Amino acid sequence: MKTIITEMLGIEYPILQGGMAWVANASLAGAVSNAGGLGIIAAANAPAEIVREEIKKTREITDKPFGVNIMLMSPFVDDIAKLVVEENIKVVTTGAGLPTKYMKDWIAAGIKVIPVVASCGMAKMVQRAGASAVIAEGGEAGGHVGELNTMPLIPQVCDAVDIPVIAAGGIADGRGIAAVLMLGASGVQLGTRFLVARECTIHPNYKNKILKAKDIDTMTTGKRLGHPVRALKTPFTRAFLKNEKDSTKSIEELEAFGAGALRRAVQEGDEQNGCFMAGQSSGLVKKEQTVEEIIQELIEETKQTILGGLKWVE
Repeated sequence: MKTIITEMLGIEYPILQGGMAWVANASLAGAVSNAGGLGIIAAANAPAEIVREEIKKTREITDKPFGVNIMLMSPFVDDIAKLVVEENIKVVTTGAGLPTKYMKDWIAAGIKVIPVVASCGMAKMVQRAGASAVIAEGGEAGGHVGELNTMPLIPQVCDAVDIPVIAAGGIADGRGIAAVLMLGASGVQLGTRFLVARECTIHPNYKNKILKAKDIDTMTTGKRLGHPVRALKTPFTRAFLKNEKDSTKSIEELEAFGAGALRRAVQEGDEQNGCFMAGQSSGLVKKEQTVEEIIQELIEETKQTILGGLKWVE
């Protein structure tokens, strides 16, 4: 399956793996790249030496292209911005803000910069700064999300910019991929589907919660903090929402309450105090597979869906 994204990134299939904090490590990223997609290492809040080690491990797993996701709210963002240049990383995706401060140096180093955006305005700004493409992410996605949903967001971003658009948010099977390709996207980014990959090293409790999830089992919290997060409904997320609605709770108290919750979910499987970030597509994820099996299934489903759609055309 060839699109402008596969040609641009030197990959076989137009599938990117999301840069999920505490999740997207060398094991997962290397497997995705080996299977023909673009694996992504999540820098998250980690210091540069930790990210450098993950890059080294990924290169031991695969000789195919992979990228690094830079979370722009990280206290180590300046160090990571330099690190990707030093390590000759070819693709950088960004989240939690606008990367324009760093893009000139990245582009000069030959890095393809692909920011995650939640609106047409953001997409236009990063295009002007030299982005190679954008990941337009709808609010159905897991983790930090914007207001617009994927279905209206993708065609509007495609109309707003001249660079390729990669769709994200609520996509977990070939039907979703086919749909966003028809909306004008040139590729997809998936997160939740890869959480249950055998090569994904999250706690088994996390995988089991995804596999058991129904369509209504996610919720968003954190709007009062200015950065909403979608996660599975758990005692933690319900307690966070209750505290968020309590006007006597300060922003600092809310931040402190949420600190470390994702790590507790990923590493400890803490079902009481962990934040199990996941998208609305969780209800579509029914089995644990290897990354290779996931990607091959996605591509076959996409082809069948697109070809099947011809029955509506005379």
